[in-house]
Amino acid sequence: MRLLAALCLALTALFTAVATADAHEVRPALVQIRETGPNAYEVVWKRPVVGDMALRLVPHLSGGALEKPAEVEQAAPGYVTRVWRVRDGPPLAGQTLEIEGLAQSVTDVIVRVTARDGEASDHVLKPAEPRMVLGATKPSGVAVPAYLLLGVEHILIGIDHLLFVLGLLLLIGPNWKLVKAITAFTVAHSLTLALAAFGIIRFPSAAIEALVALSILFVALELMPSRRAAGGLAQRRPWLIAFTFGLLHGMAFAGVLADIGLPASAAPEALFLFNVGVEIGQLTFIAAVLIVMAAGRRLLAMSHRTLPRWAALAPAYAIGGLSAYWLIERTMAAI
Repeated sequence: MRLLAALCLALTALFTAVATADAHEVRPALVQIRETGPNAYEVVWKRPVVGDMALRLVPHLSGGALEKPAEVEQAAPGYVTRVWRVRDGPPLAGQTLEIEGLAQSVTDVIVRVTARDGEASDHVLKPAEPRMVLGATKPSGVAVPAYLLLGVEHILIGIDHLLFVLGLLLLIGPNWKLVKAITAFTVAHSLTLALAAFGIIRFPSAAIEALVALSILFVALELMPSRRAAGGLAQRRPWLIAFTFGLLHGMAFAGVLADIGLPASAAPEALFLFNVGVEIGQLTFIAAVLIVMAAGRRLLAMSHRTLPRWAALAPAYAIGGLSAYWLIERTMAAI
């Protein structure tokens, strides 16, 4: 009974995590500050939206430039953009940038400051630190934590990507095939992430998101005992399945970079850091799952019990049900 209760709690936690991910916006907002002349600069504010719902975030500069109505305001899929153009304003250096409402959110704000000579630096404002003092007008390069942390957070809050990895773990188990499959998945999504981030390949993001859901549904179907007993391609060549669907997941990862962009002066470094962050988050999740799996086996051995048949079906149905819902939802959005 304890084992059954633990399984029910695990499934409840899974559905709760999904509900939380849907209820709170986790994509980053973006502030771009670009110097255009002496005491002149342009401020671009991109705020995430979901349907008609937008985050309650408001940027402020201590010099007061952002208290005036924006000169440009436009809506695009997933974001609302506002633009202020400041002429003969107070110097940027020494001003405080603050994001009102950030402390009550679960998202981050990427701050990109570009000097007149094109040099740029990126910073991250978080709920615990919703403000920063702008430094010299000639910042130096991309801030290392900005894209590294963004990559870690993106994979850890990406419940769909994590469900695909979880499906692979349950399908293959902790063995040498798992190492090859995870390596193939990493190589594949790193490849398409780089190609998409630099504009070499382009794709409709809504269609890619639907295909990501389809990849998770495929893995869920392969988890069914009847499919596992048949010994199909997913059983014999899991690395091939991981590589193929990893190409799709890499394009989905590129979506967040398309939203905030890469710094022109340090695009390769920023892309590398983002990818490293994704891998750190992914390996952290894999390690956590393997620890839970090992603990579960130990508990079963100590109690001299086996899980009921329906418990073996639960992961396939839980992952399959969620991915089927996402597939329908995202397909409708792409039409």
